Amino acid sequence: MKKNVLLLTLVTLVILCGNSYGQKITIGAKGGFSLPNLTGGSADNPRSTGYSSRKGADGGIYGEYHVNKKFSVSLGMEYSSQGGIKNGFQAYPTPAQMAPMFAPGPAPVNLYATFNSEAKMNYLLVPLLARYTWKLSKKSPMRIYAAAGPFAGFLLNAKQITSGNSNISMMLPDKSFRILTPQPVSFDASTNIKPDLYSFNAGLSGFVGLSYNLTSKHAIFVEAGGNYGFMTIQRDKLNGDNKTGAAVVTIGYAYTLQSKYNQNGGRR
Repeated sequence: MKKNVLLLTLVTLVILCGNSYGQKITIGAKGGFSLPNLTGGSADNPRSTGYSSRKGADGGIYGEYHVNKKFSVSLGMEYSSQGGIKNGFQAYPTPAQMAPMFAPGPAPVNLYATFNSEAKMNYLLVPLLARYTWKLSKKSPMRIYAAAGPFAGFLLNAKQITSGNSNISMMLPDKSFRILTPQPVSFDASTNIKPDLYSFNAGLSGFVGLSYNLTSKHAIFVEAGGNYGFMTIQRDKLNGDNKTGAAVVTIGYAYTLQSKYNQNGGRR
């Protein structure tokens, strides 16, 4: 499914760029930074809560079909950083090597320690957006526009980076904690968590932008907006039931391939 969607997106972009006779087509590229975070989660699952935003990169390409002077539709491909940071005292899965110490009873699902953790996920988003543009005045080279629409997301890679040294504790029935290790344990690790996550996501993307026309075909722009995923990303709810989302700021360059033609073949 992932390959089919990406192939369809590439073919559509090529068609938009190549079959521009009688239409106004714009192609563009942009890049910038994002502030992703993991939201949602159940209060009953301590692995789901407590995330804050991390810093990441964002960028992509798009093709834009102009229906008229104000309304257009764009299809693109975008590299999107997702994930979040959780620092301090927190829950983590009970390691298999520690399970025997709880015999003959079952090992707890979670243990607790104080360490730093960053979930770093990178997606390829395919957004289909409707755009509406306002010109500031007839002679102004500046335009304001807004865009919104759905996206399909494909997980490229994901890892969890942890660091710090801490004693390990377990939660008792009265919600107090008992220390299990007499000496601090290192939490320095980088773990591939891609197998624990769904490879597909879907949601909404949108932004507002300001563009400046350098010429009739060349423009630069700045955009601010974000994206939000509708689907829970973890395969096993014991690991959490979070959703992705990010605030994004980008700058970019756009090139108009061809102005609109009239029925006689002359440029309007």
